[in-house]
Amino acid sequence: MEKFVGVTFKNKDDIFYFLVEKNNPKKNITVIVETDQGLQFGKVVTKIMDDDLYAKKISGKIVRISTKNDYYNHLKNEREEGQALFLCRKLVKDLQLSMQIVDATYTFDRSQLLFRFVADNRVDFRQLAKELAKKYKTRIELRQIGIRDKAKEVGGVGLCGAQLCCSRFLREFNSVSIAMAKNQNISLNPSKINGVCGRLLCCLKYEDENYTSCHKCLPKIGEIIQVDGREAKVVELDILNKKYKVDIPNIGIVELKGNCGKRHGSCK
Repeated sequence: MEKFVGVTFKNKDDIFYFLVEKNNPKKNITVIVETDQGLQFGKVVTKIMDDDLYAKKISGKIVRISTKNDYYNHLKNEREEGQALFLCRKLVKDLQLSMQIVDATYTFDRSQLLFRFVADNRVDFRQLAKELAKKYKTRIELRQIGIRDKAKEVGGVGLCGAQLCCSRFLREFNSVSIAMAKNQNISLNPSKINGVCGRLLCCLKYEDENYTSCHKCLPKIGEIIQVDGREAKVVELDILNKKYKVDIPNIGIVELKGNCGKRHGSCK
């Protein structure tokens, strides 16, 4: 049975899985791994596993446990990545390109230098790529990423006061829609429902299923229902507590409990 370990790069939380063919690297040791982009320097963050669930996510294989010389070369690459990032941003400004360079990354063997950028539209960066290739004498890749990916890399604090979910634990971005905010009765004010990236809050997805379930116990706002033989208009919902308020003519506002058992079946 194949064995593999989880590896992270540049102290990021994202974990990638690599085959172990020899040496059996222990947790917290640094290793050189082989990926589609070339050799990379990473840190083992899991014990050796053989779970089929993770085996489907294998990204490559462990080449070797890193040496002291590997570590020094890794530090050199990181220093020169910073210099490459500075130069690339200067070239973007000189060429008047509508793009924002997020970071620069060498493969461990320096066979590729990757620049990631954010842009509102497609950008013709051919001249930029030529200038960078002339300077660094290696394969240059310029990759456009989304604004949510940038927020994940840069990090920050959300409206809730906690570290951004995307930089803390989210491994992939799920689809989030304005319908989720409506479903949760949240004000559609952009300052309330958008994250620091300017897109809809990822956390709108977390409780949407629970809100949808609780809605089954409740009528809709504006719906006319019968209350003790009188017509009443639903004017307010307290979704999680499964309560709602109705306006009954000549009586006023009355709060009622949602009827899960009779109206819509069980509610979570």
